[in-house]
Amino acid sequence: MTASTTRILYIARHAEASPDETELTERGRHQAALLGERLRGVPLSAVHHGPLPRAAQTARLAHGRLGRDVPLHVSEAAGDYVPYSPSRDELPEDSADRYLAFVGRFSETERGRGPELAAEAMARFTGPADGTGTRHELVVTHAFLAAWFVRDALDAPAWRWLGLNHANAALTVIRYTPGRPAALVAVNDTGHLPEDLRWTGFPPDLRI
Repeated sequence: MTASTTRILYIARHAEASPDETELTERGRHQAALLGERLRGVPLSAVHHGPLPRAAQTARLAHGRLGRDVPLHVSEAAGDYVPYSPSRDELPEDSADRYLAFVGRFSETERGRGPELAAEAMARFTGPADGTGTRHELVVTHAFLAAWFVRDALDAPAWRWLGLNHANAALTVIRYTPGRPAALVAVNDTGHLPEDLRWTGFPPDLRI
């Protein structure tokens, strides 16, 4: 039987991107560098990122600030997709129309492939890791998958990824220890960013 060990998963949403999402803004590049500085002392064994430019560029800039050589991997499962599309009867009556309209903005192709990629992400990045010694990994991804990881860690209903927001370059940390439920250590932490770089990409009415 393969031994299992604690995995600490660091989840970061990509930094601020240009309107066409083909590259990071100047502020986004600064956010990504500061994310790397924040994680500089963490003994990361790998950095994973989605294939889209805004996630790939964020990962590379953060990776460059870690101060040591850490494997960098691109993964479609860490990409941008709808992880789960709820039916009306799953949703609270007072918010069903809003959530269904939001999910309906995405194509059938995007919605159809999402659950498969979400399952792959869960299998690849979550839960206790094989081996010995605590394993630390960073996934640079998008708001939807970050919300899906948080929802899963809390054993919340599948639809509950909706309404869980993440700011650009914000950090969420989940600890997976053998024999214990997942522990949500931090969510949407922007403490590594100066005030003028916080909250980008986050709904204005929810900022504090």
